[in-house]
Amino acid sequence: MVSGHDLTGKTALVTGASSGLGLATARALVHAGASVVLPTRDRERGVDTRRVIRASHPQGSVELADLDLADLTSVRDFCVSFLDTHETLDILINNAAVMATPHERTADGFELQFGTNHLGHFALGVGLLPALLASGAARVVALSSIGHRRSPVIFDDLFFERRPYDKWSAYGQSKTACALFSVGLHRRYAHQGIVANAVHPGGIMTGLQKYLARDEQVAMGWIDADGNVNAQFKSVEQGAATSVWAALGGELADAGGLYLEDCAQALPFDASRPFSGVMDYALDVEAADRLWDLSLELTSSPRRH
Repeated sequence: MVSGHDLTGKTALVTGASSGLGLATARALVHAGASVVLPTRDRERGVDTRRVIRASHPQGSVELADLDLADLTSVRDFCVSFLDTHETLDILINNAAVMATPHERTADGFELQFGTNHLGHFALGVGLLPALLASGAARVVALSSIGHRRSPVIFDDLFFERRPYDKWSAYGQSKTACALFSVGLHRRYAHQGIVANAVHPGGIMTGLQKYLARDEQVAMGWIDADGNVNAQFKSVEQGAATSVWAALGGELADAGGLYLEDCAQALPFDASRPFSGVMDYALDVEAADRLWDLSLELTSSPRRH
């Protein structure tokens, strides 16, 4: 996927690169010559990740930084530090996520999945806008999921304060929000050189499943009774391919606000194709604008708990 691309002199940032998709994505970008920044909330795991990447790319530029997406103070501190030391950011891949968590809250009082998957990345993207704009031709990739079908953004009760908490609805809402973020960002900054798209990487067995009991994964058909992964699942390298294409593909030089899967633009959801496609509400311009304004308000006036 990176064949023919020389990213020497380019800077990329990948969240959630300590394992799984993020690691595979970061490794591909380092292979293409990019200087890759890996922000993580666990410095020890970050050191291990850098060691793994450098084992295959000894001369690769891999920079570690501290970042907790579930804490807006941490996000702001990271952005200030990054802008102090980097003039430009050419590629931003919002890869990190939590899935199907218990009903918990971030440091700022937001429901954990929405607060981490969307609001943390929203604050990161907005905070790094000066560097993205200075690039002149930046790519932003927001990892969504087929799980977005489980819920649109429920603007009247984002944080499950009045409705019963459902871990899958919360995950679906957060992943719809990630897609809408790319729509909103592209609408506002495409004319200044930023191309933003959402990506569904496909079904992959990674650390994302850590909150799911084995019996639940068996019931959903993700693994069998012996723990063998469903053959339809992708490898992490296959899953990372669409993120890398979104970051580098020449076909997308002027194409943003899209939902991508399998290295192509997704078709509208059709029940006859149950494992692909995007819901209309995940690309709705009015919803994207409403979410952008609300996210600006929430991330500029955090509710510390």
